[in-house]
Amino acid sequence: MLQIKDTLRATVYLSFDGRVLKTYRGHQARERFDNEVRVLKHLEARGCSFVPRLLEADPERLRIVTTNCGSRVEHLDAARQKELFDELEQFGVRHDDQDVRNVTYRQKDGRFCLIDFELSTLLPGSGVTTPVPPVSSDGSSATSAKAVAP
Repeated sequence: MLQIKDTLRATVYLSFDGRVLKTYRGHQARERFDNEVRVLKHLEARGCSFVPRLLEADPERLRIVTTNCGSRVEHLDAARQKELFDELEQFGVRHDDQDVRNVTYRQKDGRFCLIDFELSTLLPGSGVTTPVPPVSSDGSSATSAKAVAP
């Protein structure tokens, strides 16, 4: 596996079969994990094709596994970047970290994609149907089973 990110908030690896493994840590790791899982499920249910698909969520290890949405973008025109994040809002999600580091380019179809939804917001009226797993008073998930996206 290739480590592609190692910060105070997360470690991200790219597996040799193309999956992305993200482990949350640091301040509010549980909340950020829960939020990203909820947002990715929401976007998948709405058919958003320019975000990673959640393959596995492990609440005990605070780790998700997703599909790969291409390589990171170094530079992007400000107007195109705004257009991309605005397009996401049509699916009921505001990214809240609208930086070029959260944009990738998927070469197979020439599509810019968005990643890293741990700080994102589900917009009012977006028809939220995927509740966040309950969290116990000690900060752990009340459920120990792995959530697997269809």
